[in-house]
Amino acid sequence: MKENEVSWFRPLWRRVAVTVFLAIWLAWELIWTQDQFWAFLVGAALLYSLYNFFYAFPKEEPVNVQPPEAAPTPDSKDGPGS
Repeated sequence: MKENEVSWFRPLWRRVAVTVFLAIWLAWELIWTQDQFWAFLVGAALLYSLYNFFYAFPKEEPVNVQPPEAAPTPDSKDGPGS
């Protein structure tokens, strides 16, 4: 998944909502319409979302850390008042 997709799906409720929606849609296709083509497509999307959202999803958010030399210190003598 792309970085912007990962950040959008970071909250657990969004991943669960998409997965539940696909599960309900799959049940609709299997029970009510009995259309095998759409049931196959939705089932594949459900399996893909289960794998990507709950198994392969990054566990921690990446942290942008600045190197210590890039951060100015308050006691530095190289400031504009020197």
